[in-house]
Amino acid sequence: QVQLVESGGGLVQPGGSLRLSCAASGTIFSLYAMGWYRQAPEKQRELVARITSVGTINYADSVKGRFTISRDNDKNTVYMQMNSLKPEDTAVYYCNAEYRGSSWSGQGTQVTVSS
Repeated sequence: QVQLVESGGGLVQPGGSLRLSCAASGTIFSLYAMGWYRQAPEKQRELVARITSVGTINYADSVKGRFTISRDNDKNTVYMQMNSLKPEDTAVYYCNAEYRGSSWSGQGTQVTVSS
């Protein structure tokens, strides 16, 4: 069983920054692809960023150049640095782990971008 715990969300003004963290346990973290998804009110959950076990990264077009995903396999943690935040980035952000066709998500952390 994989456990994922997100942290780092909060309220920030437009143009501000936040760093999300996701700590994983119960797994061999380095083997997993890790990702961040988000879901805004009345919208579908969408992939924001993903990093594979070998470090291949992809981003949603809406966050390219502003968000950076990274992982620390020694700490079993994946991060997402979010800069130049916009009101449309407001959502619940979920950490996701994938391995051999199975996936697990955390409980989510709220990010609100508002003045």
